[in-house]
Amino acid sequence: MIRVEALVKEFPDLKRGPVVAVDHVTFDVRPGEVFGLLGPNGAGKTTCLRILSTVLQPTAGRATVAGYDVATQPEHVRANIGFMSSNTGIYDRMTAWELVEYYGRLYGMEETRLQNRLEDIFETLQMNEIRDMLGSKMSTGMKQKVSIARTIVHDPPVLIFDEPTSGLDVLVARAVLQQIEKLKAEGKCIIFSTHIMREVEKLCDRLGVIHRGRILALGTLDELTQRYRQPDVEELFFDLIQQNDESVRAELAGLSA
Repeated sequence: MIRVEALVKEFPDLKRGPVVAVDHVTFDVRPGEVFGLLGPNGAGKTTCLRILSTVLQPTAGRATVAGYDVATQPEHVRANIGFMSSNTGIYDRMTAWELVEYYGRLYGMEETRLQNRLEDIFETLQMNEIRDMLGSKMSTGMKQKVSIARTIVHDPPVLIFDEPTSGLDVLVARAVLQQIEKLKAEGKCIIFSTHIMREVEKLCDRLGVIHRGRILALGTLDELTQRYRQPDVEELFFDLIQQNDESVRAELAGLSA
């Protein structure tokens, strides 16, 4: 459902020259699976997901979502994905219902289907009590529910979550993770970016550890902890990051010698 092959993204820098944010990244994500993209801030997670959601064009390599190429068929990709980040971006002067309805119309949903879908989503997410509440009056948890609702309103087969629990309190974060689990049970193809270890352990079927734009390891949690002889995902993560940093420092030292 998602296939990424040798993906590269470079950004120009007047002082340093081209900066490589994503460096020959390869992975795939299957239907009914949560794939975790685990890495520290600045590792390349968000850049990779922005390419998958057609916000950015890749410099090299190829990525397809639901069978469509992100570079040459962006309109088809957008019709088949839902994207949610930690930035809710809720409009202050729109109600919860109006905002989710607006997004459904942006996706070209037929009106009867849209209204039925809205009723189902507001019931499922227990949002009926805020359906007429303005964005300016919503708590963080309420805004996050609206953000989930607009992400799934068109019932896309592929869902991309970019650190959706960042900055949330534990109760709201738990509700977000529970909803993602439900979407997985519905057979959705889900990519979940995070740097929070317990979320990886709770949600992810497979994961890729990314650092300095490169995938350092791919596999299930059990496969990776056994392969690298680490007791848990936290120790695995820090060990891989440390080894990569040491390798980069040694390489730079060799070049400057």
